[in-house]
Amino acid sequence: MTDSPVPFRQGVAPKSEDLAIAVGENLRRMRNRRNLSLDGLAKLSGVSRAMLNQIELGRSAPTINLVFKIARAFEVPFSALLTSAEPHTSKVMRITEGKVLKSVSGTFSTRALFPPDADRKVEFYELRLAPGGVENAEAHAPGTTENLVIAEGALEVDIGNETRTLATGDAILFEADRPHVYRNPSKSAALAYLVMTYGSRQ
Repeated sequence: MTDSPVPFRQGVAPKSEDLAIAVGENLRRMRNRRNLSLDGLAKLSGVSRAMLNQIELGRSAPTINLVFKIARAFEVPFSALLTSAEPHTSKVMRITEGKVLKSVSGTFSTRALFPPDADRKVEFYELRLAPGGVENAEAHAPGTTENLVIAEGALEVDIGNETRTLATGDAILFEADRPHVYRNPSKSAALAYLVMTYGSRQ
């Protein structure tokens, strides 16, 4: 497996510092609204107090798994932690301004293709996985579904004891309230688009 980051587009670098600030501000606001201490949030999320403090101060760009853990602890959609966008009639999301999250290894990255807000029930993402890369995704909230389509390359998706192999153009819909794994078995990078729909309990 390679640990080199997956490029989003030639000549474009993701702004991790902007992402760190956005997540930190949203984390602090949500925690204060709930009168929740860092220690209390650490117990609910499984993320250490020290790491939560670094994220809240904007000193550490969180990984995908950390954001999911914090979102689940707050019982809000994943996107609620990325930014607090004002509603608009239309919104252009430039690739240079996109909020990009990467796995610890750097082989997996995701970019939100929508203006995130706390009330959103459906989210749209671009996913990229390097050759040989593997991403272990934790279970989402009950009732959450994922609808994935492969735009380039191939992916294997493990859902429980089931493995599905997807080629370019193939799509899959599955219940994501259990652990699942994305795997790129090929020698070329994979590009996929994901629609995540949260259940009524989210």
